Amino acid sequence: MLTPGNSADAGLDLWSRSDVQTCTSWNAPIIWEGMFNPRHYDQIHRDEGSSVALTVFAIGRYLDAYLEAFLNSSENHFMVSLPVSYYVFTDTPEKVPNIKLAPDRRLTVVKVERHRRWQDISMMRMKAISDLIESDIRLHSTHVFCFDVDQVFTGRFGPEALGDTVALLHAHYYHLPEMLFTYDRNPKSKAFMKTGDFYYHAAVFGGSWKSVKALTEACYKSIMEDKKHNVEALWHDESHLNRYFWLHKPSRVLSPEYCWDTSIGYRTDIRVQRLLWAPKNYQQLRTS
Repeated sequence: MLTPGNSADAGLDLWSRSDVQTCTSWNAPIIWEGMFNPRHYDQIHRDEGSSVALTVFAIGRYLDAYLEAFLNSSENHFMVSLPVSYYVFTDTPEKVPNIKLAPDRRLTVVKVERHRRWQDISMMRMKAISDLIESDIRLHSTHVFCFDVDQVFTGRFGPEALGDTVALLHAHYYHLPEMLFTYDRNPKSKAFMKTGDFYYHAAVFGGSWKSVKALTEACYKSIMEDKKHNVEALWHDESHLNRYFWLHKPSRVLSPEYCWDTSIGYRTDIRVQRLLWAPKNYQQLRTS
């Protein structure tokens, strides 16, 4: 039996996709194309007054390479039926492009320090998001979604994705057995995991502002504990995120439609590609 994440979930059809897993062992829905009525979710979330904050980090060369395409595509596909507040974290505010926004959508630039190592940039975003939720987001938005910037929206990413805590199945791992998941296996790390449910991708996560604040605070605390002992988790904030979602089960899981990598090739279960990985050249983009 499904545990509904919100009133709109009463219309979810778990049996419409016999080719994939549509429900977790703790009765949270796994959202796939064909399971939901988009207009139904749009209407119910409008009636409930839902609003969404989108956070994205564009540091160094990542801003030049990806931010404009990310924001323009978001305007076409991300929560287009709801009010959206963008928060762009960057070390170069003057370079943020001027994007034409639809009514009920606004953009705020947040200046952050540029860390020398990209690993530190990745991990420190947890504190920055938590701080901003406390100072600003909780006053304006019911939900928060956190994205990597090197992605492009290509299809509907709507209110069917909203829930109390929202995790994303990693496109490269959802077909693999658990023994191949790249959890942190170092017992000295706060991200250490012997076992888990799924392998989640840190490129997309979200939930209510209260739940995302709790998640980011917990992950930041674990990261700092590791740093005190000169330990660094295998996949940095993603390792800590996986540990958090193992201990605190997400109320909603997004299928890999919501962050797909076309280099994987054709998969019959991926009927819609809603968000795509952008081409990456890490050698040029990342600081040493």
